[in-house]
Amino acid sequence: MSPDQLTALLNTELGESLAGKVPGEQVTQLERLSGGANNETWRLMWGNTPLVLRRRPFSADSIDQLEGNILGLSLADEAAVIQLATSTSVAVPDIHAVFDASHPIGEAFLMGFIPGESIPQKWLVDDTYEVARSRLAFQCGEALGRIHSIDCSLLPANIGPTTLDKRFAAAQKRLHAFGDISPVMQFGLNWLIDHAPTEAPCVLLHGDFRTGNLLVDEQGLAGVLDWELTHQGPAEEDLGYLCANVWRFGHLQNPVGGFGGYDDLIAGYASTAGWTPELSTIRYWEIFAALSWGLVCQTMGALWHSGNGDVERAAVARRRSEAELDILLLIEEWENA
Repeated sequence: MSPDQLTALLNTELGESLAGKVPGEQVTQLERLSGGANNETWRLMWGNTPLVLRRRPFSADSIDQLEGNILGLSLADEAAVIQLATSTSVAVPDIHAVFDASHPIGEAFLMGFIPGESIPQKWLVDDTYEVARSRLAFQCGEALGRIHSIDCSLLPANIGPTTLDKRFAAAQKRLHAFGDISPVMQFGLNWLIDHAPTEAPCVLLHGDFRTGNLLVDEQGLAGVLDWELTHQGPAEEDLGYLCANVWRFGHLQNPVGGFGGYDDLIAGYASTAGWTPELSTIRYWEIFAALSWGLVCQTMGALWHSGNGDVERAAVARRRSEAELDILLLIEEWENA
């Protein structure tokens, strides 16, 4: 959909949806922002108010038979989870309107704009964010402790608890579906099964809490974005995911997102959650995250070959080898610890 077409549709819809909530009469300054491989992100002005539209550019039904689909939640469910998160002190955008896949705009939701920098290559190195980086690991721990306190009974019905056995079975199914082409990923899955921690209570997990989905300002964490992979699972999963090599953006010496250390992350988490996670369990979930990223890379390749999506998916698919290397190195570190 072209910017002009989208602007016309939004002008038709938003006058009613935003009446009495956000003053304005028409959309101006609509621009496509850099975003994930699944959804489009558009920034716009409605009157004098900046807003953000998150939109799925294709129907999930068009690929519902594709093995290994990693689209995550519907955008309606993602919006509902974000609205739940407003009950905490974690900074999330206000949701102003939600559209289902049958709407001319397509599956989408409109949310408030939070100032901050999301591009890791900027805030991980720029001196402007030096103080922010020193605080961020603790702040991320605090935020995750608050997210994990959200009452799971309030979640949309399809976001239920799961078990490690089910996760292992799903990963194995996806490896088979992709033709068992990666012995390293199969080795990683087998290792994860053999070293699985004791099952822990399920909490609400953000599911994609990482560098790239965090808004950062000069004081630190300014907002948490992209809740499409929200699910229920053990708390340490979110912590380990943040520490995965792929989300350090080359700053491998800083295990927490490329900006901080384990001790600060764990201390921040304990300050709001009321208990202290074990580092060994967090490291286990780092290895799980490496396997998951490899599966994402394979899935992106399958989506590209199916005709769904742009060249970004093909580019992500090429990174499976990085995930394989991470699996081997992380398991070696674990075994030698």
